[in-house]
Amino acid sequence: MPIYRLGRRLVFPPPEDAEDGLLAVGGDLSPERLLLAYRSGIFPWYDDDTPILWHSPDPRCVFVLDHVHASRSLRKTMTRGVYEVRYDTAFTRVIRACKEARRGSASGGTWITDEMEDGYLKLHELGYAHSVESYLDGELAGGLYGVSIGHMFFGESMFTWKTDASKVALVTLANRLKARGWAFMDSQVANPVTLALGAEEWPRSTYLARLAVEVAQPGEVGKWREDVATPPAR
Repeated sequence: MPIYRLGRRLVFPPPEDAEDGLLAVGGDLSPERLLLAYRSGIFPWYDDDTPILWHSPDPRCVFVLDHVHASRSLRKTMTRGVYEVRYDTAFTRVIRACKEARRGSASGGTWITDEMEDGYLKLHELGYAHSVESYLDGELAGGLYGVSIGHMFFGESMFTWKTDASKVALVTLANRLKARGWAFMDSQVANPVTLALGAEEWPRSTYLARLAVEVAQPGEVGKWREDVATPPAR
């Protein structure tokens, strides 16, 4: 199948046309294009040495909120209240921490380019991108960020400076969304951490069908400040 080259026109090819996950190249990271991409089951993933690359993998990694799993030790950490979880109080710090975490990894690279950072900061200002932060004794210890449209949260990246800090943020987020009637979160591509927390791999066709339903639901646009009491994940 061909790899499509995007121009200025705000359009994507069908995500089913992606071969080995890669669908298109080029375009931009404007808020309008990013929102269209996520609504279509597509996301950007590239590095400083390549143009913008757009992906729609098959299978797709998702968290069914009823199936999020916290280990016994993680549940104890959450029950003890070791970390305080906040929303949207440090978005810039979180995305930059995720960037530095990737650069400090074994590969030494990151897909969170300066262009990507700027694009998601704009989405945050518009109320579509959110951070979930774990604090230990008032200091940022870990967290994650992603994009929210309708009843769908698209997880982008996580970082942790203290044991289980990012996992606490993810499970707390899952509980928050479940309490509001949401059903699942997108995790893009599976990795050992997300699979251990209960993530599943779905055929792309299944994911796209469910995505269309969820993004059409009334969303929660704007800064996420308040929380609700939720039970710990099983």
